[in-house]
Amino acid sequence: MFKFLFRWEFTCFLSGILLALAFAPTDLFYSPFVALALLFKALDKASWKQALFRGGFFGLGYFGLAVSWVFVSIYFYGHAHIVLAILLTLFFCLFWSLTIVLFATLSVLFTAPGSYARILLMPVLWCLVEYFRGQFILNGFPWLQIAYSQFETPFSGFIPVIGAYGVGFLMAVCSSLIVIVSTYKKGFFLFPFLILLVSYSANYLKYTVWTYPDGKPLTVTLLQGNVSQDNKWDPSYKNKTLDWYKSKTEQHWDSDLIIWPETAIPAFQHEIDADFLRPLSADAKRHDTALIVSLPIKNNEKGEYYNAALTLGAGQGNYKKIHLLPFGEYLPLQPLSGYLLDSLNILPIGRFTPGSDQQALMQAKGYPFILTICYEAVFGEQTAVRLNDARFLVNVTNDGWFGDSLEPYQHMQMARMRALESGRYLLRVTNTGLTAIVGPKGQMYYQAPLFEPAELTGKIVPMAGITPITMMGDKSIVFIIALLIPFWIMGVNYRKKSTIK
Repeated sequence: MFKFLFRWEFTCFLSGILLALAFAPTDLFYSPFVALALLFKALDKASWKQALFRGGFFGLGYFGLAVSWVFVSIYFYGHAHIVLAILLTLFFCLFWSLTIVLFATLSVLFTAPGSYARILLMPVLWCLVEYFRGQFILNGFPWLQIAYSQFETPFSGFIPVIGAYGVGFLMAVCSSLIVIVSTYKKGFFLFPFLILLVSYSANYLKYTVWTYPDGKPLTVTLLQGNVSQDNKWDPSYKNKTLDWYKSKTEQHWDSDLIIWPETAIPAFQHEIDADFLRPLSADAKRHDTALIVSLPIKNNEKGEYYNAALTLGAGQGNYKKIHLLPFGEYLPLQPLSGYLLDSLNILPIGRFTPGSDQQALMQAKGYPFILTICYEAVFGEQTAVRLNDARFLVNVTNDGWFGDSLEPYQHMQMARMRALESGRYLLRVTNTGLTAIVGPKGQMYYQAPLFEPAELTGKIVPMAGITPITMMGDKSIVFIIALLIPFWIMGVNYRKKSTIK
């Protein structure tokens, strides 16, 4: 036991925990540089077997703390037995830890132990593995990329230019340089020069304006009903929920835009269209107000279910959620996962169908906007694809499934990134918090507290123009970073030939 405490595996486990503390609400923005430097150092002279375990322990510490909110959802709202909830949470954390294992193993397979060539390769591999996790595994899980930790630092200036993956790469480069300087006594003069260059560039970019106002200011009202998950789908509570949202909406007909959170309406569209939605839309149109509501939609002909949003009154369009939440709105790995979860009789898993990725933008008061539902806020490319036509961003979500855990704070932090990347205002409306109005630099203008009913009113300005990252896309940045591998190979081969001579 005591021998283990002094091994690299334990250091990697603690480093993973340190990395998790980089994100909201703790916001230890400096911890990723230290955590990655320790991981890189642990892999410096490791064999592939050692790398496998060290990467696994790092991933377990990282995801074990960072996504511990999975337990809250399974135990308190899925009503699973506590032992089963712990086991499922552990499985979830171990599964995503495999991405760190992949990174660690690749880092040592193609390089000699104890060479700074290995350390130089690690930032590239870190970026590629983050992209692989964020785009391809189970429809993508880009949760807590390391760049999200840098909102309050000069590194945030790079976000509109190279995005989250590019900033994550730069952070990993800084960590690798720390290891090279401290271990191989090289780069003493280069390191401070690079730090100054990055700092100056970041500060300059932080105050660069990429977008511009394109329309008159809009008064917006965001409604946070704070309906508990225990009551949300209770038929006896439905009318109380609808009455609250309707009455609060009627108090804000002087706003240009009113938004309700994800599935604020606990009923299918066809069930309340005639008696509730149409009269509400007529009232909104009469007051020249656009009203965005969210509810499930059922296609009776195809037997398909959608998580959707509609624009009523002085607006038009609807949106069906594209990126569905694995094990929440759909079951991946079918039929095995469906059989297991049905036999365990836990969690009300939805069988939703993803919407088309060619949906037209919704409009409010004549301004097109991009709407995302819940988990979609963490997918930057989904926002970037149609950004040139959009004037602001809307995200509706329900984080009530996760209680007072880390999740609402992390989700808010990642949603803010979309505003910073795009140079647009973001209107984030949640059921239980954190509802907020975010500026085009990612700044928080207004924010409602957790677990309190709230009416948030403020002004936004429609924005036009495009940032470099939304023009290029994450794929281009990652591709450019991947191109560094051939140059790295040429450098290693050249060094070998020089040594032989």
